[in-house]
Amino acid sequence: MESEMRSIGEMARDSGLGVSALRFYDGAGVLVPVRVDPLTGYRWYGPGQVAEARLLARLRRAGMPLADIRLVLAGWSGADTDLVRTLLQAHLRRLERGLSDARSEFSAVLALLEHRENPMTARSTATARFTVSAPELAASLDAVRFAVSTDPELPMLGGVLFDAEDGALRVVATDRYRMAVARVRTGGHAGPRAQAIVPAPLADAMRALLGDDASVALTLDGARVTLEAGDRQTAGPCLDHEFPDYRRLVSLPAGRRVLVDVPALREAVETGPVRADERGPEGVVHDVSVLRVTDDGTVSVHGDGDGELDGAGGGDIAVNRTFLLQALAAGARDRLVLELGAPTAPLAVRRPEDDGAFSLLMPVRLED
Repeated sequence: MESEMRSIGEMARDSGLGVSALRFYDGAGVLVPVRVDPLTGYRWYGPGQVAEARLLARLRRAGMPLADIRLVLAGWSGADTDLVRTLLQAHLRRLERGLSDARSEFSAVLALLEHRENPMTARSTATARFTVSAPELAASLDAVRFAVSTDPELPMLGGVLFDAEDGALRVVATDRYRMAVARVRTGGHAGPRAQAIVPAPLADAMRALLGDDASVALTLDGARVTLEAGDRQTAGPCLDHEFPDYRRLVSLPAGRRVLVDVPALREAVETGPVRADERGPEGVVHDVSVLRVTDDGTVSVHGDGDGELDGAGGGDIAVNRTFLLQALAAGARDRLVLELGAPTAPLAVRRPEDDGAFSLLMPVRLED
């Protein structure tokens, strides 16, 4: 029997559930390992639990609430399957009702969209040529590149927005789950607002040309973007889409601002407790870090056994751990400002000296 036991890593491989998900379900009392080593804390699962874990994974992919899954697993091996069948059928009916309602609402939204677009209005083709500091543009691209989307179904988010207006170039990227904004001063641009979505590969080629030059020239003409750095040049077509109005997305209620030591926070996030989020990007299970602000302004990583999230005080927020680490790295400072509002509001990561350069991370709603 001992030889048939599976470690948590083997269980993850055989069941399709991630290690962090298995830890989460253990803590929630849904899928408890047969044995936990009292010295090492290693979890060991019995051979019969593989099928149970696979069933759990299927139910979660179908969106069944955890409370119902608990009952399904409890009644699965019993002789009387009435409860299990009732729960499955009830959830299927909820999904069908939800899909019907969603179709109705989406049809109404699409009708409104078609009405707004008819007749079609031409996209702005304003042209702008201006200079920017090469180091500032390099730093701005570094600050936002991590937030570019890789979702082929959202091609309009697969690049970096260059938005030139009022003597500044704003560089923006988002993949829905996070957004990053940076700002560069411009010289020689006094015309109307000009925008271009620079495809990610072209943005990377631009970044590679940005060295120690005092300034570089940028030309945006709506359909094409060109960067000239001395005798070197890179250019290419822009994405033929419209970027969402990011200015609406960054208008947030004021939250509590905390100055953090980035190396210390990064270590706490990397080594601290995590929870599992199965509703993350691309449907993959992701590790989630829960941040808590103490009364003295210290930010700590909050574990499962440390009490409930403090929704009233706005001191706790759960975010994708990888995204948080990337945002801290993109901030490129030893000290950054975290702005935390309600648990349902995005977490802002800001540079102390420049409110125009920041990242926003969408919060994660954890299971009760």
